[in-house]
Amino acid sequence: MKYFLTILLALHVFATTLFGVDATLKVQKDVEQRSRIALVDGSSVPNEKFFNLLLSDLKISGHFLADTIHNQDDFASNFISPALKSKEYVLKYVLSSENGVKLMVRLLKASDGSELFKKSYAIPAVEKLPFLGHKAISDINSALSYPDISWINRYVVFSRYTTPGRSEILLADYTFNYQKVIIRGGLNLFPKWADAEQKSFYYTSYAGLIPTLYKINIYSGERQKIVSSEGMLVCSDVSRDGSRLLLTMAPEGQADIFEFNVGSKSKSKITNFNGIDVNGKYVDDESNIVFVSNRLGYANIFKQSLHGAAVSQIVYHGRNNNACDAHGDQIVYSSRESQNTFGKNTFNLYLTSSLGSGTRPLTTTGANQFPRFSTDGSVILFLKHSGRGSSVGYINLESHQSLLFPISGSKMQSIDW
Repeated sequence: MKYFLTILLALHVFATTLFGVDATLKVQKDVEQRSRIALVDGSSVPNEKFFNLLLSDLKISGHFLADTIHNQDDFASNFISPALKSKEYVLKYVLSSENGVKLMVRLLKASDGSELFKKSYAIPAVEKLPFLGHKAISDINSALSYPDISWINRYVVFSRYTTPGRSEILLADYTFNYQKVIIRGGLNLFPKWADAEQKSFYYTSYAGLIPTLYKINIYSGERQKIVSSEGMLVCSDVSRDGSRLLLTMAPEGQADIFEFNVGSKSKSKITNFNGIDVNGKYVDDESNIVFVSNRLGYANIFKQSLHGAAVSQIVYHGRNNNACDAHGDQIVYSSRESQNTFGKNTFNLYLTSSLGSGTRPLTTTGANQFPRFSTDGSVILFLKHSGRGSSVGYINLESHQSLLFPISGSKMQSIDW
């Protein structure tokens, strides 16, 4: 447990009570720039939960303004109800759950009922139903030549505590309607995807006295030992080609950031500070890293070249900026904005640049932590904790659309997608 407590301190995962509801800035994209669309359910047994899932996909895309009425009508007909003629598109669908799950969709032009897109989807596992909806909306978005939203098809991997000193690692869809335990038993933390295809992920196991980093294939279950280290060990980032890892390690008692070569098993020390340097992220086409450090006496965000010792401060806002992520030259970070030592604290998210350009607030109230960019950098995932549990939230950086999905069960420890 000594190693476990060291990690919690170093990564500033404090035992602070977080609270609040979703409070992203309500700067909405002009509705005229979003396509008005209505959903028409032709299923024999309408599924309200699936209908709401499709609404969420359409909203977070930033490209659609969806009617929230759950219309029901014949799937095969091209007839458009007069009440829906004011829309630009009508999405008709049929969902059935015989011998697995099947989904058929048709996108019609509301003005004349002409068919613009048609496709069928099927999956044997009923519990994976959410992925059918995500894929259908992603395909419709592409058929209309809107910017790609394929990130909604990706898995989310996360760790959550079950009992003191024990945790489990799960896969989920981005709405968390689908969840599957991949690793259970013992203390397994900090999952991080190992490849863009999401075939494997890294995680840290505390089964023995020395923290050990493993890589596991989610399809075959094959597990590979990568490296062990005294004190602490966390994989915080993976290079685009998967050949290099950024690791937080403390072999001599103080946490520093190392780059690990997966092929040669060699590692090089990047930061060298008599304090805490954690959570390294590749930035600026992977020539630099950004990371969290207490070298100013409080947690803040810094940048350093992979091949140089000069360190520059990135964030000049707040006195406790204890989590960050990077995509290209964009940086998102969480900043504590209240000083309640034993009570509730407010954490807000901010977007800034490694190149020194302006900072933009993404949230205004609440407790928002662990921000993560989507693979294309267009959407930010974040966690919200409260005494009632946890929620996962999303912010579309272009349209400013936001979603929040409550997560029941034990407290989440870390997340990646």
